Formats: sequence, C-alpha cells, structure tokens
Amino acid sequence: MPLVGAIDEGTSSVRFLVFAAENAEVLTYHQIPIKLIYPKEGWVEQDPIEILEAVRECLSQTVVNLQQLTIDPSDIVAIGIANQRETTVVWSSITGEPLYNAISWMDMRTADLVDDILSNTINSNNNNEIYLKELSGLPISPYFSALKLKWLIDNVDNVKKAMLNGSLMFGTIDSWLIWNLTGGINGGAHSTDVTNASRTMLMNISTLQWDPTLLLFFDIPYDILPQIRSSSEIYGHIQEGLLKGVPISGCLGDQQSALIGEMCLQRGQAKSTYGTGCFLLYNTGETIVKSNNGLITTVAYQMGPKSRPVYALEGSIAIAGGVLDWLKDNLNMLDEIKDCEKIVEQIPGDNRIIFVPAFAGLYAPYWRKDATSIICGITEDTKKSQIIKAALQSVCFQIRDILEAMEKDTGLTLTKLLADGAMTNNQLLMQMQADICGIPIVRPLMSETTALGVAMAAGSAEGIKKWDFKIDTTVPSDTFLPSISDNDRDILYSKWKKAVDKSLEYQQVTNTNDNSPINYQNVTSAGLFAISTVMLLILAKHRLNI
Repeated sequence: MPLVGAIDEGTSSVRFLVFAAENAEVLTYHQIPIKLIYPKEGWVEQDPIEILEAVRECLSQTVVNLQQLTIDPSDIVAIGIANQRETTVVWSSITGEPLYNAISWMDMRTADLVDDILSNTINSNNNNEIYLKELSGLPISPYFSALKLKWLIDNVDNVKKAMLNGSLMFGTIDSWLIWNLTGGINGGAHSTDVTNASRTMLMNISTLQWDPTLLLFFDIPYDILPQIRSSSEIYGHIQEGLLKGVPISGCLGDQQSALIGEMCLQRGQAKSTYGTGCFLLYNTGETIVKSNNGLITTVAYQMGPKSRPVYALEGSIAIAGGVLDWLKDNLNMLDEIKDCEKIVEQIPGDNRIIFVPAFAGLYAPYWRKDATSIICGITEDTKKSQIIKAALQSVCFQIRDILEAMEKDTGLTLTKLLADGAMTNNQLLMQMQADICGIPIVRPLMSETTALGVAMAAGSAEGIKKWDFKIDTTVPSDTFLPSISDNDRDILYSKWKKAVDKSLEYQQVTNTNDNSPINYQNVTSAGLFAISTVMLLILAKHRLNI
C-alpha cells in the first residue's frame, strides 16, 4: 500500500505524519515542540536550526514507529511540507548556516518601518496601507515577509555582507526545509510554492512571479529569492537518513493546506483554522477577488505547474490560542489550556466581560498595528473564569468580523463554516462560535486536516500519482448549531465592536520614569489585581465625590 508523509511545521511544534494513500488513514506520527524567542517587546523569533533538527528527528522517529508496526518505510512514495507562513529565514549559500534567527510571522519590530513607508507613500484615496494591494493582494503590514527581510538587510551586518558577496539566501520556512533536506550546500533546491510566495508581498498575485515593481519598492535583490513553483510537483529528493531518495512533491502554507484537507475545493466554501492565531479562508475559485473590506487576496493552491491557480480571500487573526497561553503563562489563571472549558462552564448567566487581545495589534479586517489590548467590564465581583470566557469569546467575535467583511466583498452569506485546528477540541468554543456567528460550525472528526492537505498535494503530483484527488469527497464531521436568538447575539457583538473602538482609540500609557511603554503582556495576576483595585478606588472616589 503506497504511503505519503507530511511534515507539518507550525508555530509551536513540528510533526511528521504518515498517511495511507488509499483511505487517508494516519498510520503513525511523531511530534516535537519548538520554542518561541522574545528578545525584546514585540520581537518574536525562532531558531532555524532547532526547527530543522526537529524535522529530522520527526522523520527518523516516525520511520522507527513504522518499523515497530511492521510497515515497510520504503512504501513512502512522497513527502509534502506544510509550514507556518510569513516567518522569514536568511542563510548563507556557502556555509548553509542561518545568518540570524527566523523572524516570526507574529513579530512587530517593523512597525516603525511601516510608518516610514506609509508616510512617504502617496495614494490617491489616502489609504496608503493598500498601495501595493493591486499587485500583491496584501496591505503594507509587519505581518508579511518583505518587511522582515528588509529589516534584516538594513540592520544585520552578516546579512549585509552575505548580500554583497552573493551568498545571501532568503526563504520562508518551507524554502529553508526544502533546501536543507534536498542537499543544502551540495545542490539543495532553493524553492517555494505559490501559496507561501503569495505571503511575502513580493509576488505578483496575477502572474505568480516575483514582481520587479515590488522588489524595487522594498529594495530586495532578485537573486536571493527562491524559485516559485506550484504546490504539487517534485522539488527534489531527500538526501539523508532512512528516507533518502523519497521525493518532496507537495508544498503549501499551513492554512492553504488545511483548506484542501477540509475539502473546501469549490468556490464559495470556507474554513477556519484555530491555532496560535486564527485564519479563515474563503475559496474564490480561479477568480482573483479584490477586497474592499480589510481582507487579503491570497493563492489557495495550484495543483501542478500546468494547472490554473485557485485563489482565496483570507481574514487573519494574530491572537487566538495565543491568548490562552498568555492567561496560563503570564497571569497563572490556567494550570493547563484544556482546563479552560471546565472552568468557563461553571459561570452562571451572561458574561459581561469583553477582552480584545491585540498583543500584535489587530489584523483583518482592521489592520491596525497600534491597537491596544483591553479588558472591558471588570467590577469588584469579576472572577478569573469570566476573563477566560471573554478570551474564548474574543476569538469568536473576530471570526464574525471576518465573515461580515467576506459577505460585503462577495455578496454571499455562508451557510456553514468548517473548523479545524487544536482549539476545536474545545466543545464550548465551537458552540460559542456557532452562537456568535449564527451559522452551523462543522468540525471534522479527523483532526489532522493541515497535514492531510499537503499529503494530498504530494501524493497526486506528476510522477507520483498515488493519491486519488476527488473534489467531492465527504469528510466525516460533527456540527454545532446556534442556540441563542438573533437579538442576543447582536447585543453581544455590539459590545465587542464598542470594545474594539476603545482599543483603537487608546493611547499607550508610558512609564513616567523612563518614558518606556508598559509591557502589558508581562503583567502578572497580582499586577492585574492591583491595577483593577486602583481603577475601582478611583471609580468609587468619583461616584462619592470625595
């Protein structure tokens, strides 16, 4: 029986899964967590070597797992790579070593650079953020790779030297992995696919090629960029370990891979992936839909170099599962993330707390890097369970923001939303999502949709053809139906919109001693209690006119 492997490289972990091509069954897998590094406030990095070594160990251990199951690893006919997008890596073509840590998609260090660019950009409609959207499909934002790459070139001496001597190589995580696994300095393939390239702000969304105007705008040299290829073709072959000789024949950004794994292959279908961030993709078929409501245009997939590309509208949320990590690690409100469902279920009645977790600003549909995290509605009776519930609801509210923008752009109302990702294990969150959006939320029973999508791409590539790619395949799933009235959900949503307005209006409080901004992400639970107490005392003084 032919097998297909899938490397699923995410923000917080690396996994390698093996699927049976005949029935998409997961036979075995191995997973390793990877670290996020925070050198300064707003800076988020990862170690490219740690990621690469984690991938190698996952490949090796999964082979051992197969052997223990008396399955022959040589039955693996192809491997695909699904990866976190926008995260930027630069390395030397001579030594193969990274020239700096990978700059994460969540990183905000280029916010000032964005301000400089926008202040020097003249746009007829005064909306400078969308100056490059006609070419790239993307707003000018710290989120995308071009600005991270420009920062590296402008600020890191090793990167400048490598660019001058012609040894600089750039890529998103997929390129870094493909190059190393197919030989590295000994002839590794410097490649990316159209989905990952569409997240750099350097690819022309229509031609699917690096765009000279965009390269000139950011002052990026062409020769450091990987070759853009389709999402399903042989890029090269593994050159090491027990899987040596196996072709890498699938490559997709993780969200696009989940779109395929959820079988959202027809125009008008949409899925949302709930992870560290949250990403909602709406399949627009072969039509490029330009958003006027804060969404981005992206490539959904291209299943072979001779196939026409399929596009999508996307709404990206920076902080989804990340807000639960913050409650656990910074405020000690959770011992384990999985505890939040049980804690929240104990809350009687309605929750009046609204939490806007804008730790990295607000992404779609606002695109406001200056948005501030706020919690509204705290009283002396507020309990941690209410804040945890508000954190979960914040994810659902942001999804509704995106759905409303998509409806304005397309003129169509979704009748259901497919959901995947680690957070979907939370039954309460799925029910909240159905209630707040007013549509059924459909969750696949097979949770590995991200890895499945790229396995399908790899297994169906020209020269492999071991996966029967059927567009009308039904995915077994369960469904969460709305359980509150339209009036109740609209009241809830109106509170959210008011809180977002406050987040956008709020001016960052500064420390009077050193004029440096307070890092609210590092406020402890004791600190939060102290802040709340002071606020309540001020309110009491005001009411009593003391």
